[in-house]
Amino acid sequence: MNIPLKITFLGMAPSEAVEAKIRQRAAELDQFSPLVQRCEVWVEAGHGHHRKGFLYNVRIRTTVSGEELDIDRQPDEEDVYVAVRDGFDALRRRVEDHLRKTRGEVKRHAGPPEISVDRAR
Repeated sequence: MNIPLKITFLGMAPSEAVEAKIRQRAAELDQFSPLVQRCEVWVEAGHGHHRKGFLYNVRIRTTVSGEELDIDRQPDEEDVYVAVRDGFDALRRRVEDHLRKTRGEVKRHAGPPEISVDRAR
């Protein structure tokens, strides 16, 4: 993996297994696009909800071609691995969109229709 990766755990003990999963997903992102320059990941364990238990929030900030892309997955998963997977999937879609824009492959909307009136009598 060529990109610098910073992983921060908030409200929970650092886990080597979760960190290994994050490193794996970041390596996949690096192989997908060589334009990714850095990646920062925050994994936060929320307070225990009386009906849903602990919910995890994953925030990812990456720089692609000089532009920062942020992903903030709201706490909706009880499994930290699912939260990491969903966060990196959302980031990959965002990177794909950014690359399409930079290559000019985004569809342009048609302008207003042109109307010509011929008043020949």
